[in-house]
Amino acid sequence: MNKFLSHLLAVLLFLGFMVFVVMNQATPVRFERLEGYGGLFLEGFINTVIFSFIALIGSMVTGFLLFLISKSKYQLLRAFDTIFTEIIYGTPLLVMIMIMAFVIGPAFNVFNRPVMGITGLIVYITPYMKNIFRSSFSSITEEQFMAMDLFGFTSYQKYRYIIIPQVVRILMPPLMNNFSLIIKGSALLNVLSVRELFYAQSIFHSRTFATVVGLITMWMLYIIITIPLSQFIRYFERRWSL
Repeated sequence: MNKFLSHLLAVLLFLGFMVFVVMNQATPVRFERLEGYGGLFLEGFINTVIFSFIALIGSMVTGFLLFLISKSKYQLLRAFDTIFTEIIYGTPLLVMIMIMAFVIGPAFNVFNRPVMGITGLIVYITPYMKNIFRSSFSSITEEQFMAMDLFGFTSYQKYRYIIIPQVVRILMPPLMNNFSLIIKGSALLNVLSVRELFYAQSIFHSRTFATVVGLITMWMLYIIITIPLSQFIRYFERRWSL
């Protein structure tokens, strides 16, 4: 059996399982209940993508800064990196979002819960971003720097032709994996009534009580975002033979 037929069979098995689950609910599943709520789910879908992209960019910036701090010659800064990383690793994402919105934000007179929720997501992802910067830049060996100096490369030439292409090549797959993690983690912003995809499902459920329809719709919309992203990662890895 070739690869295409194997994947097709797997998809059909999954769809068959989903049909079985839907057909065996205690109450009939009526997808016509979605009528009039397309805009609600579309808004949640778009906001999920926007908020996740903002968190991705923000965590890239903070992750790179934390990477620079971890390389500092000052012991205090390196100690800050260690303590901060351990605190984040020991904190569930939901707790971080709540702490940001209800504890840290008000301490600075910031009561905008969506902003603080996204900030919590950024803070949580920061150490993971630091790790991918560390692994990417560690691929540039001392021998490569010696070779660049030997051939008289300028700083621009070093970064343009050697460092940046090599770092980006290694950086992209884990970066996209972190983006997928952010997208899935953004569902927890629902606890702050941020109008993302999970919140749209909650509103739909509260008005129609169509639990199964809302959950399946939300699930499919998340998959529409994450599966193309995972396929892009695989394409990139094949393209660059990672």
